[in-house]
Amino acid sequence: MDKVDFIRKKMKECTLQDLPQGQRELLLAAEKAAMNSYSPYSGFKVGAALLASSGEMFTGTNVENAGYSPTICAERAAIVSACSSGVQDFQAIAVISPSSGDTVGSPCGVCRQVLSEFSKDGDITVILSNATKSRIIITSVAELLPLPFRL
Repeated sequence: MDKVDFIRKKMKECTLQDLPQGQRELLLAAEKAAMNSYSPYSGFKVGAALLASSGEMFTGTNVENAGYSPTICAERAAIVSACSSGVQDFQAIAVISPSSGDTVGSPCGVCRQVLSEFSKDGDITVILSNATKSRIIITSVAELLPLPFRL
């Protein structure tokens, strides 16, 4: 079994109804955040909702830029929002994206690294969903980024 298959076996697939109420609310908040996306170039509206250990929720959406590199992903927008409010301890993040068919979008490499910066040993739960919520995957930061950069 290769590394990718090993990681995929650890991920859990479920339906919206299978999610605990708190995770369902987080995913629905991510869906609402996606509606605020500024994505005139790709049309790819992504929303994220970040649950702090305090119970507070912070949302973010992707904001594109013609220069591409100034673009910010929904996951990082949610983290920036939380940090701007003085919150840096997180339990979970839900991300919803308009991936085609049953494909579920996943945080980019930069977002994985930023999430790992705020997780203790990769313990933040990550809930990923396609836009119709017909496919939901539950994983963790550690499973998405098993070897994060650390100083």
